[in-house]
Amino acid sequence: MGRSLNFDEILSEIGGFGKFQKILYVWICLPQILLAFHMLISVFTGAVPPHLCRSSTNWPSASDLGTSNFSVVTGPEGDASFSCSAPEGVPGTQQAQLNQSAAQALSNVQATRGCPAGWEFSREIFHSTVATEWNLVCDNKNLNNIGSSIYMFGLLVGAVLFGSLADRFGRRSIILVGLAVQSTFGVGAAFAPNFYIYVFLRFVVGTTISAIIMNAFVLGTEWTGSKHRMLAGIITDYFFGFGYIILAGLAYLIRDWRKLQLAISAPGFLFIFYIWVLPKSARWLMANQRNEEAIELIRKAALINKKPLQEDIEINQEYIGMEKIEGQRKYTVVDLVRTPKLRRNSLIMFYLWFINVMVYYGLSLNISDFGANIYLTQLIFGLVEMPARTITLFTLNRSRRISQLAFMAVGGLACLLSVFIPDDLSIMRTVLAMLGKFGITASLSIVYIYSAEVFPTVIRQSGIGMGSMCARLGGVLAPVIYLLRGVNKNAPMVLFGLCSLVGAALTMLLPETANQPLADTIEDVEGSSIRHPKLKNQQVEQGTSQAPLKLCDL
Repeated sequence: MGRSLNFDEILSEIGGFGKFQKILYVWICLPQILLAFHMLISVFTGAVPPHLCRSSTNWPSASDLGTSNFSVVTGPEGDASFSCSAPEGVPGTQQAQLNQSAAQALSNVQATRGCPAGWEFSREIFHSTVATEWNLVCDNKNLNNIGSSIYMFGLLVGAVLFGSLADRFGRRSIILVGLAVQSTFGVGAAFAPNFYIYVFLRFVVGTTISAIIMNAFVLGTEWTGSKHRMLAGIITDYFFGFGYIILAGLAYLIRDWRKLQLAISAPGFLFIFYIWVLPKSARWLMANQRNEEAIELIRKAALINKKPLQEDIEINQEYIGMEKIEGQRKYTVVDLVRTPKLRRNSLIMFYLWFINVMVYYGLSLNISDFGANIYLTQLIFGLVEMPARTITLFTLNRSRRISQLAFMAVGGLACLLSVFIPDDLSIMRTVLAMLGKFGITASLSIVYIYSAEVFPTVIRQSGIGMGSMCARLGGVLAPVIYLLRGVNKNAPMVLFGLCSLVGAALTMLLPETANQPLADTIEDVEGSSIRHPKLKNQQVEQGTSQAPLKLCDL
């Protein structure tokens, strides 16, 4: 009689992270670069250059006005009175600084309300953006932020829609569909005839981001041994960071928004070869009673890893404790807030998910506010991603709680301090923003693992699911927060800083989970924390294997 092994034991036999898995992760990681492009492209395509309100068709062009004249008339914020209403005339001290043709034109215009002839935009940095093409300034300036929020809402819709479809049709199928739809609608956005169609196309692209991120990560972790899942997950994060950096170079070279949108979307069609190289999930095949396909894939992986599967091995689909789990009562989301300690832990975790994502994208999508060169700032923010995600590998083993607290505090303090830096010290503002980005990126990496250990086993997936919902709501609100600049230009950074510091303080109320046994039941959370020592190593190993929960990212 042959040996009966479950799927995790089979992976150990054929190699948990051999050549087969490494090749798979190449295919999984490459799309992450394009995902970063789509997530952050609005930094450049949605930028609002300095602009002047035209009052007649005789208004001088951008080249006639010159760069210095835009700064003179609009001011450092690009939002002075001449940006949204036609000037009656220009004071003598300013008029002297304008070149002759521009000064003559400005002095001849009549006082008017609004901008009957549209706007003249500076072309020093951007040749064209969504804002310059569809005049998303003055009375329409909020449409830009609302469009970004709608895109983020697409991520939420995509998670719900493609999550259920993946369970029915498989991870591989949804990844292929997601890549095709993303490329098609991304290219379509480059040819959008108006802003509203552009926003709709971007919304669809947003839904595919969730489809690809979730299912690519799940596909990878379902083929990877438990000892390597956390490291494998970090690899995908690095490729997102690479996309962050590459986008800065692309945007620097391509200053027209339509060409840039096309440049980041069209390469997606190259992934058509995934039809032939991307494997299915053997776990998913077994769960759907397609055992022959699963066994064939497992034997193929074993051969590639040069660890052929022995003929006497049988695959056992029953997992240890399955009968016990089936006999337990069903838990719902309500159970997360039914008992005192779990309610406290759950609400704090939901807040941490929400704030981390809101601040992360709040900083990432509004780098133009820091005053430094937008392309250089984008490059620096991308570079910061690497050490921020790496440092958590060394701090997490010491303390989950202190690591979460410290990095959130660093992010929050940096945001608050940047408020007190004068506008002319743009380098100092960028340094503080970079420090805030470092702290919040590290904190965001930690919250995934911490959540998996704070929620008890019987309701862990529900807890992570609710946390993911809160995270995506934070992403939706991140662009909208910047509408508060109409009240005070520092309001967004103050809000980001205070909310992060509140999150750091609340973290002190959470239990320490580093090198501790996982709670299996709600009673374990509410009652004594002393567990049998023999279970400790086994449960800690199970805790580190929760990396698949990281599919909730973005």
